[in-house]
Amino acid sequence: MTAVVAHRGDSSVHRENTLAAIRSAIAAGADTIEIDVRLTGDGEVVLLHDATLQRLWGVDEHLANLTLAEVEKLGGGELRIPLLSDVLHLMHDAAPLLLIDMDSPEPAAAAHRVVAASGSTVRVAWCGHIEAMRMIRRRDAAAEIWMPWAEASAPNALDVAELRPAVVNLPHVFVGRELVAAIHSLGVRVSCWTVDDAEQMAWLLSIGVDSITSNRLALLMCLRDNDAAATVQMIPRARLIARELAAWAVEYVRKHHVTSVSTKANPADHVTEIDLAIERVVRAVIGAQFADHCFVGEEFGGEAQADRPCWYLDPVDGTANLANGMPWTSFSLALVINGAPVVGVVADPWRGVIVEAEAGGGAWSNGIRLCLDKADAEAVSAPAIGPGPDPLRGAMVSTELAAHAAWSGMLPMLEALSQRYCTMRIMGSGTLTVAGIALGHGIGAVIGRFGPVDHLAAVLIVREAGGVVLDENGDDTLFPSSGGVLAAANRQAAEQLHTLWREAVAR
Repeated sequence: MTAVVAHRGDSSVHRENTLAAIRSAIAAGADTIEIDVRLTGDGEVVLLHDATLQRLWGVDEHLANLTLAEVEKLGGGELRIPLLSDVLHLMHDAAPLLLIDMDSPEPAAAAHRVVAASGSTVRVAWCGHIEAMRMIRRRDAAAEIWMPWAEASAPNALDVAELRPAVVNLPHVFVGRELVAAIHSLGVRVSCWTVDDAEQMAWLLSIGVDSITSNRLALLMCLRDNDAAATVQMIPRARLIARELAAWAVEYVRKHHVTSVSTKANPADHVTEIDLAIERVVRAVIGAQFADHCFVGEEFGGEAQADRPCWYLDPVDGTANLANGMPWTSFSLALVINGAPVVGVVADPWRGVIVEAEAGGGAWSNGIRLCLDKADAEAVSAPAIGPGPDPLRGAMVSTELAAHAAWSGMLPMLEALSQRYCTMRIMGSGTLTVAGIALGHGIGAVIGRFGPVDHLAAVLIVREAGGVVLDENGDDTLFPSSGGVLAAANRQAAEQLHTLWREAVAR
């Protein structure tokens, strides 16, 4: 049976990494309780995940700059920041395994000394930073180590030889059936973190992982004990994975600077190491989670098959902007089934905005539903644009170049819009241009040439937000077979934009 790991104790009920959270996890029946340890300025081992006290305690100070006496002034009773020795005392006759996590090597030696000196009968295991695990192994040949891993391909015998881990511990998005089988063939167990979604929990239970770490202890235990693995639903799980990949891509782009730029078809067709790195990871994750799906990416290509679900990715839409220091790019990932997008996620790394949609499930931005239909009072509506009888008057319409040049009809359309006091904008990311309509960024967008990797996620988002998407023939579609695509906030604007568009192309 899959073991349940309580992430930082029963953290959905009590403040994480406190004695109250640990006591609650014991009472709930967790198989393992994971905690995080750090050192105070005077070398005491305490429970805290973050390097600072800001998130949990509202104190803008690094733990390493404070003494234990100063730390103990925060909270009180079982809701304070506890010592590791306090936890060992609390768990002295408890059944769960205590999993001690470290995100750097610094606490390793001190934490091991505390455990060794305690004389406790608590079962202890260790996880976290690879150098910390090496330090533990050198000090304790019998220690139970959960080796960190962050790839969709399984470690081999050489990879595990040094640490001799009992468990390989990795982010859940990398865990697939083949990886589980490969790690088991080494005589090692598989654990993954941190899983708070019911569909993903059910999937992981179904493929035989040995333990799952979660903040939602009660939910995970309920699903495990009631054989939820038999009810895994693919589309909600696909949306979760797409969202997590988008969030990861946002952080990756913001943390990594462009160091090399190359070109593809022409000197204006840029590619950076960031594009390539993101696509490699997304391909690996989708391959692990949905092994029977096809994949088409901007950088490494791929081929769709009519009878199989297919993912379409542009890791960095707007690479010319990225290569030239312009912070206006996006991440686009869509899942297509039977010729229509069913899941779409767009992320703007520079503003930290993630927009997602599921066919029939609406469009959402950072947890808030988007709605261009003002009749839906329960949703957050976009601001009114284009007042008066002419929806284009005083409004903004966005477009994008065809590669680095104007598309046929773009300049005549610019002129036609200007005659109606409507401003055209070219921002440099077709994904954001189209998806922006769902966010209230203008009345419409016209793209001269539809590209699946660039636009599928965005057009689904617009449609699910209540907007209108038309192909060059004026037909409602989310996957034009050829030509361009138009997205608008409402039907009236869409029809008027379509007329201007086709007239401009015909000139």
